[in-house]
Amino acid sequence: MRHADDQEIVERARIILSIVPPADAIAIAERFAAPLKGKGQGSLFADCNAIGVPTVTKIAGLVEGAGAAFVDGSIIGGPPRGDDAGPTFYFAGRDAALLSELTTYGLRVRVMDGPVGAAKALKLSYAGITKGLTALGATMILAAERAGAGQALHDELAASQAQLLARFTRSLPDMYPKAYRWVAEMQAIADFVGAQLPEAKIFEGTAGLYERLADDVAGPNTERSILDAFFRR
Repeated sequence: MRHADDQEIVERARIILSIVPPADAIAIAERFAAPLKGKGQGSLFADCNAIGVPTVTKIAGLVEGAGAAFVDGSIIGGPPRGDDAGPTFYFAGRDAALLSELTTYGLRVRVMDGPVGAAKALKLSYAGITKGLTALGATMILAAERAGAGQALHDELAASQAQLLARFTRSLPDMYPKAYRWVAEMQAIADFVGAQLPEAKIFEGTAGLYERLADDVAGPNTERSILDAFFRR
């Protein structure tokens, strides 16, 4: 990989994938709208970020207004390690099938039968379960430690929920450097669930937790140390 400026990307690349922290997704689309206007025809811009459906609809308007084709995308899975094939890219929208050719370059691609917004709905639903479970584990471990029940909780999980304890042992430390990116994603999930529904508050609270943990990891490491000590038991 090498750095390229926006104009060079638009001139040389027929397919542009936007993969950034969710809070930056609109800014990236706005940034590319101007150079795409000069050479929009034949270009395809796919937003692959964990953002809400209204946000991706706005981005689609910016891209298509510049004359380029737009595809809704999402990524499920972590970066490839060893022989692992890596994440799966899901694409939806009228021109989604055009991205099947990315399999030639080593990406795992699945084209969804759905409109713009379908790939985001899949991502937000999946992340709500996986990252929501990580947040739930962190919340209750920290609460147990504050109340002096950390050892007992660890022992009970080891005895009756060994798979869950193993999952938390992997997923919580893996979350630390990513927590800052997950704040906007949790807010998008809350909106996706529906602000009028009480369960949306689950993800509003999760966004607050990840924001606090991100600040902790960048600073005093107080809560991180508590979580790490729990898993060393």
